[in-house]
This record gives sequence, structure tokens and C-alpha cells, in this order.
Amino acid sequence: MSHWSLGPIRLVVLAVAIGLAPAALAWQEGPPAHETPPGAQEPRPAIRAPDFPDGLQWLNTDRPLRLAELRGKIVLLDFWTYGCINCIHIIPDLKYLEAKYAKELVIIGVHSAKFPNEAASDNIRQAILRYGLEHPVVNDHEFVIWRTYGVQAWPTLVLIDVEGHVLGGVAGEGHRELLDEVIGEQVQTARALGLLREAPLALRLERDKLPPTELAFPGKILADAASGRLFIADSNHHRLVIADLQGQVQEVVGSGKPGADDGSFEQATFRWPQGMALDGPRLYVADTENHLIREVDLRARTVRTIAGTGQQARQLNVPGRGRQVALNSPWDVRLVGRQLYIAMAGSHQVWVMDLDSSELLPFAGSGAEEITDGPRLEGALAQPSGLATDGRALYVADSEVSGLRSVDLGPTGAIRTIVGAGLFEFGDKDGTGREVRLQHPLGVEYHEGQLYVADTYNHKIKVVDPGRGTARTYLGSGRPGFRDGPAAELYEPSGLSIAGGKLYIADTNNHAIRVADLATGAVSTLQLRRPTTPGATAGFTGLNWATRQVIALPKQRLAPGAPGRLTVDLQPPPGYKLNPQAVLIYRATVKGEGLEIPDEARTFSGQPERLPLHIPFRTAAGINVAEVSLDLTFYYCTQEEKGVCVVRSLSWQVPVETADGATGQEVVLAYAAPAPEVFLGPQGLRR
Repeated sequence: MSHWSLGPIRLVVLAVAIGLAPAALAWQEGPPAHETPPGAQEPRPAIRAPDFPDGLQWLNTDRPLRLAELRGKIVLLDFWTYGCINCIHIIPDLKYLEAKYAKELVIIGVHSAKFPNEAASDNIRQAILRYGLEHPVVNDHEFVIWRTYGVQAWPTLVLIDVEGHVLGGVAGEGHRELLDEVIGEQVQTARALGLLREAPLALRLERDKLPPTELAFPGKILADAASGRLFIADSNHHRLVIADLQGQVQEVVGSGKPGADDGSFEQATFRWPQGMALDGPRLYVADTENHLIREVDLRARTVRTIAGTGQQARQLNVPGRGRQVALNSPWDVRLVGRQLYIAMAGSHQVWVMDLDSSELLPFAGSGAEEITDGPRLEGALAQPSGLATDGRALYVADSEVSGLRSVDLGPTGAIRTIVGAGLFEFGDKDGTGREVRLQHPLGVEYHEGQLYVADTYNHKIKVVDPGRGTARTYLGSGRPGFRDGPAAELYEPSGLSIAGGKLYIADTNNHAIRVADLATGAVSTLQLRRPTTPGATAGFTGLNWATRQVIALPKQRLAPGAPGRLTVDLQPPPGYKLNPQAVLIYRATVKGEGLEIPDEARTFSGQPERLPLHIPFRTAAGINVAEVSLDLTFYYCTQEEKGVCVVRSLSWQVPVETADGATGQEVVLAYAAPAPEVFLGPQGLRR
């Protein structure tokens, strides 16, 4: 097919933007499939799009895709990495194009990881769920597709026509209108030539494999000892949860639907909220994907917007007042007096808002994405994502340089690097100064002269001395996991807050709040309990508040120093069967000493090969006590193909004791599932 419909100017923009010049590429070239219509521009040589190599892992689809099977579709390749703020910024553009050209366009995410943690398919799966992606994603962890297409920057978008020829590409943000126009013209031309195939592409999305959770990718957390309250940014449920410090839910702020509506707690909407700052009866919220700052009146139970236009800022350093100023992905906020400091991740800056005058202006960072010390507005930050303060300086979790920076609050302050070395200097190394390595930290909290850092991609909490520049691991094994106790494991923690001798952790990919005792270092998981306030969950349905059934077993006496197993025996009710197409999910944790479950057996998500489930463990020698917890979610359905399906969430709590003379080696966790309750619906009595 000829490319005459693209037009010479737009073709140059698309092709030159990422260096897609035919002479520079070792791609197969072939003639256009159709002659150029009279009077049209002469076609350029068609560049055959290279196909995807074998052996790569695909997500959001149950099979690897080939460009040959996509003939008749316009294909848009999105080269991205999930921690990149610019890549996050274009997700709304991709969703817009997917909706507008639902039958004509296929978007394929090509995930080419910057950080080692981003190269794991399980972690990419979490990012797909977090950002609500509904198109196939291929894990290009060795940059094979990246190099083949000559890509040089994140994000880059490459268009392929209905006959498999490259049209061109663009790098960076802000190209929705250009892509929309080009895709629209290609659709018209292909349809006129009878080359367009408009049957939808069948996909199996990652989100369809998982049940709902109480929290969904909680991003930030704020613990307040004075009021005894805990504020949770339940980011992917687009709401805030207010509980006491023991987990009793008091309020839910927001309807749970994405949006930017002001109003009552039940009416208000957010879009991926993150950082929060408390000022008496008012809570200030970084409403990240809305590019807004919101004020929550805790007494009046209302939400109002105090800063931002609702559109992402496209220009640097345009100050102003309140709602007249465009913001760029505000990720965290911190209050000092009446000054609200804002981590503006999208523009690589920290801004400040005077709450009395509503004046907003840049406070630190030139807007360049780099690690440069110096005067506040001349130095450079790189995707600042977390803020803390001791009253004299701001401390910044500077994620893209895997660093921790300080910004003096005085009138002639400067930016100083505490930990961090560069955009591509990252790892997991404790030590002092420039030898320290973090990996994409998103959260920081100041406490008693020390900084607690959410070292997100290392799945750790580090403690950093801001004066000496030393860093040490405080919590986490360095691998993703879900484990309580003194040897805790986390999964991409993002937010931290301290109150009453406890460190509260937004354990983002575990959809949980973890609590570390600062005196002992032991970690527990906060169990959120159903709200008791009438109307606290109004306008907010289908969300799983403490719906798991807790099953407490008597103490089990086990043989010391021996292998054993947990046997999970699930029995559906008569007329029902376990659904072989739905995933079964469990996570096993151990509190105390004397029993160890292997890393590979602690969590599971998928279709089990057989039932009952057998989870191995080993006991230690001697006399020990511990508690085993097993959280499990499973589905069962009626025997016929089209019938009722039920989801159940269970939590077994099992105290165990190892003692000389004990002979037990198996703990049986049995559950006989009930049939669904009969209820009265609009058509009468139903099951």
C-alpha cells in the first residue's frame, strides 16, 4: 500500500523524529501494494516492519502475536518502561486512540526495561494492572525489538500500516493530535481500498485473572499520632481511605470512580491520588493523574480543588494562582507552616504553594532531568516522587537517578545530593556517599535525625543518615514477596509514614499496608476492618472490605527439625465445581520462630495442577512457637457451562508448636464451601 495519504510534512515529522530513515535500517523493503493515484505525492520506498522474535514473554494476551496475523489492522508500537513518568503521561493518549479506533487499531506495548527490576514479567504485569492497560505487552528485556526498530528514547511510538509497512514514529509526549490525524487518514485509505480488517482482536487481559482486593496499589500513606488516624491513598480505587491506627475504617473519601469532581465524600472523584499532607481538619492531596491539588475538609466531609487546571502543563516555569496554573503529575506534598511543597514528578521540579494567597511557583529544579547540585533553581532533579522535612530542609526521593536529595528551605538554599550518582547508576548497595546504590526510590520519611527510604525497586526500606550519607538496609530481602515477622518481605513499597513508634508502609504491589515496629523491626500486615459509620461507604459498591472468612484452628503440635506440609482441601458444594479457568491465589506468612516455608511456595497465582494443595515447610529443632497464616481466594461454579460462579476469600490462622516428642508433620486446612445464599430479586426468588 502506498503512503501517499500521510502527506509529506507529517511523514517527515514521523520518520525523522526517531531516525527511521530507510537507508539507515536493515529492514526488508518492498514495493507499495497499490499504484499511486493520479496527482498524489510519489510514494517513498515501503519499509517492511520487522516481526517480533521468538521466545519473548507476552502479557494481556494468551499467545505471542505476529505482525502477519495483524495484517488489515493499523498497529501502534509503544516502546516504554513502567517507571518512566513520560511513558505514564502518554497512557491517556493510548487509551483515547484505542477507544476511537477500537476496530481498526491494535496497540502493542514493547516494554524495554531501564531498571533491572522492571525487566521481570511479573513486575510488568503489576504495572499493566496499575495503569489499566488493555492492549498486548511484550517483554523486550534484552532490547531486541528496540534495536531492530532503531529506537533511542522512552517513550517512542511507531506506526505500522495495514500491510505491515512502517509509516514512521515519534518520541516523547504530546503527539496525540498528530497520531490521531495520521491514523484517521490511514483508516480512510485502507477502507477505500478494501484492505481494512475491522474484527476485534481477541485478548485475555491480566485484570480478568485476578479477584478484587481491599486496596488496589496503595501509593502513599500518612499516619498521624495526634489524631490516631491513618490516611491511605488507595490509588487504583481512585479514593482515600481513613482508618484508625489499628485498621478500623472510619471514612472513605471518593466514590471510587475516576474523575475530578468536587463535592461530598460520596460525590467527589479522584484519579490515581498519591501524596497527602495534614493541617488540622484539612488534608491536602496530590491528585496525580488529574494534575490537581485537592483539599479535603474532614469536618464538612467535602473535597474541593485548590490548584491546577486539570490539564498537564506543557510549559516550564509558568507560575500563577491556584486553579489558573497547569501542574505536571504532582506525586507528593509536604506542609511547612503555610507553604505546601509539591513534588512535581512530570517537570522534574519541586513547586511551592502559599496556602493563604494561592500563589504557585517553582521552588527547586531547573526542569532538566538530571542529578545536578547547586542553587535551587539551577540544580536539577529527576522525577521527584517523595518528600520529607525536618523543618530546615526538604528531603526528596529522586526516583529516576535512584537518589536522595536535600533542598535547603532558607532564602538562598541549594540542592544537595545525599545518595545517588546518575540516571543510569543504580543497584542495591549499602555504604557511604557515592558507593551507595538505590533502585528507583519513591518514598521518604524523616524521623529522629534519620531518613527512612522506600527503595521501591529493591523491595526494601533503607535508613539513610542525611549528614553522613550512610545507607543501610532496614527491611526487605531484596526480592519481591509477602512475609511478616523479623525477616519481612515487601513488593515495590512506595509510601512511608511514622507514628507512635510504628513505621507504616504502603506496600504497593501487595495491595497492603504493612506496619514495622521501630523498636524490634518486626513487620505485621494491617487488617482493615469494615466501616461502622453509617454512610461511610455510600456510592461505593463491589469493593472487598474485610470479606475474607477467618478460620482459627487450634494449636498444632509438630515434630521439630523435620519436613512437613500444609494441606489445603477445598470442597465445593453439591452441584458445583472448582472453576478450572479462574486463578487460585494464596499467600502464606509465618510469625515467630521455628517454621520456614520455602520462598517459591509462599505465594501462588494461577491454575493449580492438582487439589488438594500441598505447601511444604520445615520446622526448626527444639521448642518453638509460631503462627501460620494462609490467605486464599478461589472460584467455584455450577456444573453447567453457563451458570452461577462464586468467589471466596479465606484466611486460616494456625498457631503451631514444635516440641520434643511431638510427631505431627501435616496441618490440614479444610473448607467446605457453601452454596450461594438465596435472595429476592426483581423476578422473584432466585439462587
